[in-house]
Amino acid sequence: MENPNEAIAQAPLPTEKTLRFRRNPLIQFWRFTAINIKMIKMIRKGHHPMERK
Repeated sequence: MENPNEAIAQAPLPTEKTLRFRRNPLIQFWRFTAINIKMIKMIRKGHHPMERK
């Protein structure tokens, strides 16, 4: 197995653009809102009343 410190040292670093996106509160708020909307849609699809035959 590889030494964890070596693996960390070889990991790619994020670009400046990526870091700006990660630090921007407006973008983070938008992403948070978007994923919550997706989850709500998925939950609503699964919570339908049982059909009687």
